[in-house]
Amino acid sequence: MRLAPDKDMRSQKGPIPRERFGAEVDAWARRIGVTPAVVHVRAMSRKWGSCSTAGRVSFATDLLQQHPDFRKRVIVEELLHLRVRSHGKLFKTLLRAYLTRSESGTVRE
Repeated sequence: MRLAPDKDMRSQKGPIPRERFGAEVDAWARRIGVTPAVVHVRAMSRKWGSCSTAGRVSFATDLLQQHPDFRKRVIVEELLHLRVRSHGKLFKTLLRAYLTRSESGTVRE
């Protein structure tokens, strides 16, 4: 599954530094109450992010160029998978709880 950013969220001026992205992930992990085993930023051609059952969370390098609101949505979604594996009702409820209504829009598969 790859999330498609809204047209107005396609990109910003340039990629944010990996350290800043890492700080964003750390802050959300603390807020959600999860601890990823490891966080990777790597080339991914079909996904914005992924989460393994071993607790490894990976994000696409091109996510660092996306609008902050879209980036936040992807970070929160992947970190929530450390608590809830599926995209069922509980997952969607938690996602809405962490994001505003406008940021928790439809996931396009």
